[in-house]
Amino acid sequence: MTDISDDIRLVVLDMAGTTVADGGLVERAFAAAAAELGVEPGSAQHAEHLAYVRATMGESKISVFRHLFGDEERARRANTTFEKAYGELVDQGLVAPVPGAREAVEELAGSGRTVVLTTGFARVTQDAILDALGWQDLVPLTLCPADAGGRGRPFPDMVLEAFLRTKAAEDVTQVAVVGDTSYDVLSGVRAGAGIVAGVRTGAHGDEEFRAAGATHVLDSVTGLPALLTGAR
Repeated sequence: MTDISDDIRLVVLDMAGTTVADGGLVERAFAAAAAELGVEPGSAQHAEHLAYVRATMGESKISVFRHLFGDEERARRANTTFEKAYGELVDQGLVAPVPGAREAVEELAGSGRTVVLTTGFARVTQDAILDALGWQDLVPLTLCPADAGGRGRPFPDMVLEAFLRTKAAEDVTQVAVVGDTSYDVLSGVRAGAGIVAGVRTGAHGDEEFRAAGATHVLDSVTGLPALLTGAR
């Protein structure tokens, strides 16, 4: 029987925490968004909100703010402030590739596989990260929730959008999904991906990955090419 890893044609990789190291910028940008909506730093409400942000890392940010702030107008104000603050931090040079991530992506592409980068951020933030890293031409397709009809993780939409747009795979079982959060894993499981791997370079760990249905857990995305060639 052929190992499923040998047949992976499409690889869908998360950005922040998986291929991009941002050093906790999400939390710093959230603090700006919370302040915009009158949440006092150090307050119980702030601590409660921050705990939710940490627990839902990987989810579409506007969805997080809708949960925290209720009505649409307040959620959009928070999201706009968050995206602006995160973009400014990116512009300050505070993001970098996860060590070996670019090389891993290039190795995957060199083996004939199609690689897509996805994020829970808005397109403007995703583009700022890609520009800061010089990754604009690294992969043929990058996706944010708006590119997949507005639903981000844990919905499977971005994975399925990658499958539909690239036409790189004949079946969803030929797709590998990799991310640093349980939401990344859950989106891959819901999409029917053949390999769904959590990586230990970001927000969540083995327990969350396994609970969400991960088929594999890797120390880093750099372990993915070996996994897909059948090496263990």
